[in-house]
Amino acid sequence: YLVWPTHRKIYCVGSRELLRRQAASPSATVHSSSCAASMFRSLSSASVILHSSLFITCSHSFASSFLSLGLSKTPLTFSAAHHGCTSIGDLSTLSPDRKMSHESTQVPLLESETLQDLVEYAVSFSAANGLQVQAPLVDDGKTGRPKKTYVTAPISLLPQSYPAHLFAKGIDLARPLNELVDKISRDGEFLKETLKDVRTVDEYTGKLLDFYEEIYLGERKGSDWGKHARQADRLGIQRSDYMLHQTAPGGEYALKQVELNTIASSFAGLASTVARLHWFLTQRMKSDGKLNEFLEENHKCVTRSDSCTAGGVDGVPDSPSMTQLPLAMSIAHERYCQRYMGSQDSSSVNFRPRVLFVVQPNETNTVDQRLFEFALWKNHQIPVVRMSLNEIFEKTKLDEDTGRLLIQSDHGATQEEVTVVYFRAGYAPSDYPSGYNIDDGSGVEWLARERLERSRSTKCPCLGYHLAGTKKVQQELARRNAVERFFPENVDNTAQQIRTVFAGLYSLGADATQQDIHAVRDVLFHGGEGRYVLKPQREGGGYNYYGKNLADKLRENCAIVENHVDEEKQVQLAAALSEFILMERLFPPQQRAILLRNGQVEGTGMTISELGCFGAIVATKDSEIVHNDYGGFLLRTKFSGVDEGGVASGFATLSSPYLC
Repeated sequence: YLVWPTHRKIYCVGSRELLRRQAASPSATVHSSSCAASMFRSLSSASVILHSSLFITCSHSFASSFLSLGLSKTPLTFSAAHHGCTSIGDLSTLSPDRKMSHESTQVPLLESETLQDLVEYAVSFSAANGLQVQAPLVDDGKTGRPKKTYVTAPISLLPQSYPAHLFAKGIDLARPLNELVDKISRDGEFLKETLKDVRTVDEYTGKLLDFYEEIYLGERKGSDWGKHARQADRLGIQRSDYMLHQTAPGGEYALKQVELNTIASSFAGLASTVARLHWFLTQRMKSDGKLNEFLEENHKCVTRSDSCTAGGVDGVPDSPSMTQLPLAMSIAHERYCQRYMGSQDSSSVNFRPRVLFVVQPNETNTVDQRLFEFALWKNHQIPVVRMSLNEIFEKTKLDEDTGRLLIQSDHGATQEEVTVVYFRAGYAPSDYPSGYNIDDGSGVEWLARERLERSRSTKCPCLGYHLAGTKKVQQELARRNAVERFFPENVDNTAQQIRTVFAGLYSLGADATQQDIHAVRDVLFHGGEGRYVLKPQREGGGYNYYGKNLADKLRENCAIVENHVDEEKQVQLAAALSEFILMERLFPPQQRAILLRNGQVEGTGMTISELGCFGAIVATKDSEIVHNDYGGFLLRTKFSGVDEGGVASGFATLSSPYLC
């Protein structure tokens, strides 16, 4: 049993029920007895999470008992699996934000000495290889100026088992998905029709669509307004995220798409470094037999096979992100130079080509971005300039005659010309704090975005690519024959290949079908809130609705009409729901993991993972594909009861696959 001191309640986890009663004593301890261990073993890989909200969660086979329970962002863990329980002691001495030290943490199937060695290796490797994130700025006591310090990035200490054939499928889908995004970006009719309801309730998406119409479709402001942008090449660095999911109880796992990110697809640099760390740890310590039981137990969670192989790399594959993604950008850069800068004009000004990284002020994920920048210089000798949208508004100039985008300089004889604009910001309304009014010049971030987009520089992404990654477009693609619209010849069954990874996706707008309404009814009348996720048109993590919050959100925005003819309640969707989609909730296999944050053990317990496969594409104004390739991978791991999955937003950690 588990007793929480503040609320004096006992939570008991039984085979099929959750009982709650008032505690007679305010004392609080976590007991790890043979009886408790036997009880938890019966739950089949249960993970119990304690936190300030006093809720408990377990494996999804029992999820129906806990669907209405919320979870905190930084849980402490009390774990139980096939081999017993881990005690974390007296809860009165712990706070939800306190990290567990690796000296006191006990991990089933792993010796304490081995755990200490793993943590020491991980922290040292991180420092030696830049596997770090920037810590919050603090004032330097001597100078009074902000001081930058770096800490180990949030990581999983060991890799997670992953079926090799499904990992390969994610790689194979990178190229067709790249091509799909490019085709969507050029279909103005499709984008306008798909997003027409969203734009009326979501000002941010509406502004993007306004710019797209004016610049690329020539609407309202005339064809000259976007003439330079329409001549520009297009660069896409995308990441398709997947979860493993059982389509039938007891069946094999399948690969299902969570979302397709087309702007600021991050962590390619840090993820490739994590893969190298995990390769080192498994190679170095598996040879001593210290990790065998731990890895084999996780292996059983995802496949029925008895062996793990990865084509000679002993489980952890290499991620080519820091080769492939800079390569694609260099191709876009060189094409710009050949097209526009092959011979300098007769003026006395010397134009120096630069790649522009659009970043957020006070960015903390700088190391991941710098790894990309350093690789771009090391492999291709291409210099990078980093600027925020506000700085771009202040310090850049668009030549209306040529479309040249210049970074203004005090050196009159030398000007920096932007060849490629790479967005690592601009993907959320919070990146535009000055507001949406550009007519009076106050919305400076939007004015900067418009200036960038109207230039002849290659954008990564252009507005069409950005809009192609919205949740509403993802939902629309799941409609019958929607993908086939973009692959009419369907060579190599491309449309069918893409469709195999689609989960259930349902509209909540005016275009909702009976199938969409059926999903809403499942939530409202049949307790189905645990089978879906409610998603707005946002990136970055922390915006989705789950469980009770999902059901409440739908009830607040649905009118229930009694039908006396067939006695079936009718559901009418409010316009406010148009900015959301409803998605089938995926339940990936749970595996044991040890998660580190700030170089310390955050906890150990059962976790779930999400695979991201990067892709890169360069295309001309005439739809000719110059480059299209897979660009590496990312694996994110989080405790199994935590709903959201962003690393930068504090929900998940970086990991890597151990192929089986």
